[in-house]
Amino acid sequence: MTRSKSSGYALKSADIRIVFGMQARGDRDHDIAAWFGVNQGRVAEAKDGKFGALAAAPNNELPPKGPPGVKGRRLRDSVGVALGYFAKGNAQGARECLEKAIANYDANEA
Repeated sequence: MTRSKSSGYALKSADIRIVFGMQARGDRDHDIAAWFGVNQGRVAEAKDGKFGALAAAPNNELPPKGPPGVKGRRLRDSVGVALGYFAKGNAQGARECLEKAIANYDANEA
């Protein structure tokens, strides 16, 4: 039996605080892993200290609870960037950001 292709997603150091915060909030390992697009084993490694002992992120920095999907996470991040453009009075930049986000969301991924 052959192994499937890697997703290419990896936990970054900044992600570990979010993992700990989601764990403290009571999120399921499956949902935590899904948020980052990684295998549940990476979440277990983070919880076991493989990536260091960091403080958990506060609730206001955590994503919504529940299974998100990686595409939803990317789209949500892009909306935040677009809001930043709007706050600076750059409606064209916001529009371009959102159009790109929709195109990325609609794209097929292997």
